[in-house]
Amino acid sequence: MSRPRAADNLLTALAPVAACAVALGALTAWVDTGRAGRPPRIEVAPGRVFLPFGDTEDTAAFFDITNSGGAEDQLVAVTSGTAGREPTLSRHRMTDSGAAYRAAVGSAFVPAGGDLSMTPLGLDVSLRADAGWHVGDVVPFTLHFERSGRVETSAVVVLPGGGQAPGQR
Repeated sequence: MSRPRAADNLLTALAPVAACAVALGALTAWVDTGRAGRPPRIEVAPGRVFLPFGDTEDTAAFFDITNSGGAEDQLVAVTSGTAGREPTLSRHRMTDSGAAYRAAVGSAFVPAGGDLSMTPLGLDVSLRADAGWHVGDVVPFTLHFERSGRVETSAVVVLPGGGQAPGQR
């Protein structure tokens, strides 16, 4: 009777060993592909902010964000000590009648090994300009990321349509 009992004990012990071997194999593959231990690595290039024209103080800022790390990240907020109103992330939208407007967004995805470029026809940072801004002024911004924390940067005040797009400097 002890022989069948020993076989049962061996089978009982074999299941957790096999599960550990499969898990170890999966973790080894994950490490070998470079995904383990490589957090997001966010870099933000200096951006541009449009000088408002006409009777509005509302404007937009644009940044190029690069993530050279192995994990994705999320841009969750933007702050600036010199803006008249707290900046918000927004996306350019069109109505059925062809009118343009900005819709607030809660965050923006920055893929691992990829980038996010803000444009006037896509994602931007909506804000109210300070009354004293002039072309060439430098406005400080802080971009807040879910995993990478705060990244300090700046944007140069430009005329709409007169400055180069991010990435074309």
